[in-house]
Amino acid sequence: MAGARLRKHADYQRAYAASRKRQSASMSWFLASQSPDGTCAAGARIGLTVGKVLGKAHERNRIKRRMREALRRHREIFPTGFDLILHPRRTVLAMEFAKLEAEIVRILQQAKAEALRSAQKPAMHAATATTAAKSDL
Repeated sequence: MAGARLRKHADYQRAYAASRKRQSASMSWFLASQSPDGTCAAGARIGLTVGKVLGKAHERNRIKRRMREALRRHREIFPTGFDLILHPRRTVLAMEFAKLEAEIVRILQQAKAEALRSAQKPAMHAATATTAAKSDL
């Protein structure tokens, strides 16, 4: 996950502002386009937010290590041109790794499908505008 991580606070804030919160069984997640006009930019970036409410430092670090490993195994599913932020719940700490991995794969697939839908919207609007401009001639 080396080059595909959200690191700057401003990037997190922009992603939160441009997306809505979604829920899964053991985490919530946010998906936002990297470019404001909806066109695909660089590769996907993933961010993990594990707050102090989830436990002591060693527990939070364990949650992050487990999630990073599950994400590393499924890079091919990352939604290109989008930022994805994951907020785990405390249940992730005791969850079987296979179940955690399956849930992350499900979230990645949902995020990728949503990214494809939102990437098609600007293309549809551009096609409609082009058609309208041609009919005005």
